[in-house]
Amino acid sequence: MIDMAPETPLIFDAGDDTFDDAVLARSNEVPVVVDFWAEWCGPCQALGPLLEQMTREANGAFVLAKVDTDRNPRLASQFDVRSIPMVLGFRAGKAVASFLGAQPEPAIRDFLAQLLPSPADEKVAEARAARDAGNLELAQENLQNALALDPRCDAALLAMGEILFEAGKPEEATPLLERILPGTEEAKQGDRLLAAIRLQATPDTSADELRARLDLDPDDHEARLAIAQLLAAGESYADSLEHLLELVRRDRSFQDEAGRKAMLDIFDLLGGEHPLTEKYRGELAKVLFS
Repeated sequence: MIDMAPETPLIFDAGDDTFDDAVLARSNEVPVVVDFWAEWCGPCQALGPLLEQMTREANGAFVLAKVDTDRNPRLASQFDVRSIPMVLGFRAGKAVASFLGAQPEPAIRDFLAQLLPSPADEKVAEARAARDAGNLELAQENLQNALALDPRCDAALLAMGEILFEAGKPEEATPLLERILPGTEEAKQGDRLLAAIRLQATPDTSADELRARLDLDPDDHEARLAIAQLLAAGESYADSLEHLLELVRRDRSFQDEAGRKAMLDIFDLLGGEHPLTEKYRGELAKVLFS
């Protein structure tokens, strides 16, 4: 039987009823290592104490949650635990690293290196704290240091892009946001910000003049696109989408499908579950595939 350490803030049991709070939610504050084990498992008896020792040595850099698979079959099924010991590392509510079986200490340290914040991540955390305190100069300095340490640090690219956008410097924010690795959570947020930047690029012509042009010629595609851009910049998204949809109906290829692309930008900005997104995505599909 495993000699279990006393439960502490660093080392604790987690189960079917507590996992969401104890592991997923807590991993937004600190990395959480989850050890799936059972009393009858010989390799678990070797691995468990080693993980506990490393957890104490780390002194809060991460915490260790121990899940008895016999007592918590739902969790074992949820994470497809077919062999134990199995170890998962969680950050920001997601499993980001794992290993199977009793491993030697160097292999476990390699696993922890994937899980623990890098020096660049630590600079990003300092930047967020400075930004929350209203010290944008210090926040930018920390983000610049993060990017010097890791030019591909997506969190730093996103945070710097947000600060520059809010400072009215979209032309400086755009190249940073475009460097974010696709498919990441940061990329989703970056795409929304890029969409907002594109939608804020408004024409010089007044709305009244553009409406007058459309009254004279409903096929003035340039005027229709321009008024849609003005409406989007003013957050009148429903009216903007209606003009853009009409543009796609009349000439879907105009300016390299500018109408369709602008609609997609608004969808990104509003989010997939927004009523306007759901409505006009369906209307756009009807036009494109009719």
